Amino acid sequence: MARNKQSPEFEIEVDGEPYVWRLQRQPQWSTDAAEWRGMALAVRHAEGQREAVVEFPPGPQRKYGAPLLQPAQIAPELVARAIASAIVAGWEPLSRGKTVPIVVDEHGD
Repeated sequence: MARNKQSPEFEIEVDGEPYVWRLQRQPQWSTDAAEWRGMALAVRHAEGQREAVVEFPPGPQRKYGAPLLQPAQIAPELVARAIASAIVAGWEPLSRGKTVPIVVDEHGD
């Protein structure tokens, strides 16, 4: 039986609109680009289908054996700022289409 490795989804309200988000990618080492990559959040409007993947810059590398980042450790204010930044960058959450990658800074702006 296959395991579902997808993170749980969390609800958040931004500018009076309901959104759903999940931790898409842990901060990790990328073998493709041979560099450290930051976390990524997948967000969508609660009534929409189109997702945006909000990518954060890499922070300091975890020490060997350190616990993984848990979604509950991510500040709701950071998620809200990241969603607002994605909308300003051109993401239309209620439209149809491919997932949109959005790169933000460490503060979600």
